[in-house]
Amino acid sequence: MRTPEAARYLGVSESLLEKLRVAGDGPLYSKIGRAVLYRKASLDSWIVEQERRHTSGPSKAA
Repeated sequence: MRTPEAARYLGVSESLLEKLRVAGDGPLYSKIGRAVLYRKASLDSWIVEQERRHTSGPSKAA
């Protein structure tokens, strides 16, 4: 899915996804020409990586 659909799926703004791509902190994506594409499985994996036990805790990935 393209950035607008991925943002809707995650419940975040398109600009947040763009910022996460630049920082290397977002979900995995592919770039084909100018198109940025996300697989649903990559979005779901990224969601799991963001899980935390409390507000000051590191993510599971850390």
